[in-house]
Amino acid sequence: MHVREILRIKGHRLLSIESQARAAEAVAMMAAQNLGSLVVADAGRMVGLLTFRELLQAVAARDGALGELQVAEVMIRDPVTVEPDMEVDDLRRTMLSTGARYLPVLQGERLLGVLSFRDVAKAVLEAQEFENRMLKGYIKSPPA
Repeated sequence: MHVREILRIKGHRLLSIESQARAAEAVAMMAAQNLGSLVVADAGRMVGLLTFRELLQAVAARDGALGELQVAEVMIRDPVTVEPDMEVDDLRRTMLSTGARYLPVLQGERLLGVLSFRDVAKAVLEAQEFENRMLKGYIKSPPA
């Protein structure tokens, strides 16, 4: 299985926020859309990634208030990215070795989507369930 197949299963829904937006706006958007990350884009180009981890760290550092803090001040400026041709095992290794829970998928300069650890786990589980059903069917009715 490749990254592109996980994106196909997940869908290509992608929300972004500008780097000069207030971090509090990002929190509201993420809460309303039930998202753990947002692509930070300026003029249609990805300039970073914002996850709930950075926002929680910012809240903790500011005694619970984000005030006028801008997204640019807390975002990940150079997030780890993956390509659509990457194998799922390499993707999982990348997530584990870097500690990244969200990985933007780039094809050249084009952003195709963002995969979460949950997206990967769900796709792998579905693939294993499909393979399991096929093997059980084969065992019940082997070819003659």
